[in-house]
Amino acid sequence: MKLGLLTSAFPDLSLPEIAQWSAQAGYEALEIACWPSGASAERRYAGVSHLDCEALDEAAVAATHELLDGHGLSISALAYYPNHLDPDAEARAQYNEHLRTVIVAAQRLGVDVVCTFVGRDPALNEPDNFRLVAEVWPPLVRFAAEHGVRIAIENCPMLFSYDEWPGGKNLAYSPAILRELFELIPDENFGLNLDPSHLIWQFIDYERMVYEFAPRIFHVHAKDVEIDRDGLYQHGVMTRGMGWHVPRLPGLGEVRWNRFVAALYAVGYDDVLSVEHEDRQFEGDRRRVQRGFEIAYRTLRPLVA
Repeated sequence: MKLGLLTSAFPDLSLPEIAQWSAQAGYEALEIACWPSGASAERRYAGVSHLDCEALDEAAVAATHELLDGHGLSISALAYYPNHLDPDAEARAQYNEHLRTVIVAAQRLGVDVVCTFVGRDPALNEPDNFRLVAEVWPPLVRFAAEHGVRIAIENCPMLFSYDEWPGGKNLAYSPAILRELFELIPDENFGLNLDPSHLIWQFIDYERMVYEFAPRIFHVHAKDVEIDRDGLYQHGVMTRGMGWHVPRLPGLGEVRWNRFVAALYAVGYDDVLSVEHEDRQFEGDRRRVQRGFEIAYRTLRPLVA
């Protein structure tokens, strides 16, 4: 198993700068943020582009490999996390099309995983969203298969701010929903980017998730979470995390990383743990972000070899 990081926490750094620091810090792989070049987004860490997939010609592919090989790094996945079921048809089409662009870029780079969200129309119930999934996703999954790429969807409900209410912007967040998704789309190249932090605050057993969905785990996020008990007391579970869900770095939250990693080893996962940094206590400038990744590294390094 290798330790990697998702590059979107460094929006103001170039890929060469990120690669140099990550290798010096001991990391072995990068999950490279691939939003459209020049894109913007209100959501934290969205809209970040460290690889221009639209301009990825042979020279750019060679330069990317030369850069990463020079630092002893690999690419764990290309990352693009929009709402692929956006209720705005024009926006949805743009997101779907850029996903195809990222898939083609992954093939050119020899990367076999693209991480993303299934998406959701927050105004629709689950059955109606599954009908959207059946319309939008099979062609995307087939396109990925034709290019030798696996799609890894993250189990995050995207329900942390009022603009995401009432249903959240990502359908794939619970075991029951994931089972139905994988029945609807049984293709072998459609699987999970598993993040245990999103399970803690839903009171879902993350070790059991590893064992149940082992064949579908293509990529893993290492992010932690703290439940603010006073916030939970004040607001209650009906707020679905609002006011008491606190993203943290591995080692600073409530995930028992030794048990989670043990479960991954037990089911044969031997790929990358990609640290996703969304801890507000370690934001504000480059050095604070780097300190956050250093804490995550020291937490996970003894467990990963």
